[in-house]
Amino acid sequence: MEIKVPEVGESVFEAQIAQWHKKDGEQVREGDLLCELETDKVSLELNADGDGVLRIAAKEGETVKVGAVIGTIEENEDEAPREESRKEEERKEEPKEQKREEKEEKEEKEEKEEKEEAPRATKAAEKPPEAKAPAAEPKGKPVPAPTAEDEERITRRPMSPIRKRIAERLLVARQQTAMLTTFNEADMSRVLALRNKHQESFAKRHGVKLGLMSFFVKASVEALKDFPEVNAQIDGDDLLYHHYYDIGIAVGAEKGLVVPVLRDCERLSFAEIEQALAAYVEKIKSNKLALADLEGGTFTLTNGGVYGSLNSTPILNPPQSAVLGMHAIQERPVVRDGEIVIRPMMNLALSYDHRIIDGRQAVGFLRRIKDLVEDPEDMLLEM
Repeated sequence: MEIKVPEVGESVFEAQIAQWHKKDGEQVREGDLLCELETDKVSLELNADGDGVLRIAAKEGETVKVGAVIGTIEENEDEAPREESRKEEERKEEPKEQKREEKEEKEEKEEKEEKEEAPRATKAAEKPPEAKAPAAEPKGKPVPAPTAEDEERITRRPMSPIRKRIAERLLVARQQTAMLTTFNEADMSRVLALRNKHQESFAKRHGVKLGLMSFFVKASVEALKDFPEVNAQIDGDDLLYHHYYDIGIAVGAEKGLVVPVLRDCERLSFAEIEQALAAYVEKIKSNKLALADLEGGTFTLTNGGVYGSLNSTPILNPPQSAVLGMHAIQERPVVRDGEIVIRPMMNLALSYDHRIIDGRQAVGFLRRIKDLVEDPEDMLLEM
């Protein structure tokens, strides 16, 4: 039974074997996890299609083409003749082992005799050896050769296909767009109050918690309707304006950043957004994310606040023209009605492609997000 690299998508032609979970020659059963593969877009797992003995043909770290055979599962009936063959080889090796032991005994005997002769040769010496002049110091400071300790301080690993792809896309975003960033801040008092008020009933009704991301997804849809350039992209000499709202949510996974896409967000309720996000998180944890989950997307949200970031400049996700960065909520003094008060504030950052979006539109879009988040009841709340 052959183990082949499966087809993942039209644009994926090869994969890297990230890890074998079973050893060569190990007994496996149907459904057992055999190995993990990484493409430049997604990770995937291969499971055994039947019982038998695993024979690995491609090693970890090796890059293989889609459709290539990376191993086989041999049926157990084949093990009896293989075991007999192994025993026959061991019987053939026994005389060689015996000869090697005899040779070692002979060498030990000769070494012992040489040691006994050494004192006699010393006494027979009539003249002490002449003292040699010390060797001249070489000019200049010698360059020390690298030691094993130095090598232990450095670990060299090849970049995974996913990390290579991330690096390529980030470089494209920098080199092929006119990226700028504008900033604002939002008072999160009312959103947090709504979450606290409805959290328990929301979780009971829908089976998921009410998070902050659903508020920003809904706010983004409304703001994109008001500023269609932010939801557009450049295609050659044309501008493509999207009349739908597929919003990518950047998620930091163990193997790199992935951006699964929520489809038709204008039609989704708060509960549907939170359920879709929870499903994506589970897929990412179990390496079940499909290529189709990442394709498309007209706008992206990224939340550096989950890692404690207070401010950052998010980078574009080409061919999209804008990305909204959320950050950690921090209590700090602000002025309200002429008085200094403490409010839970979040910094917001919108990075955009200046070739298609003007500063006026970018600032207006971010201001619209701010207004919707600070006054969410009428525009956003539909729980």
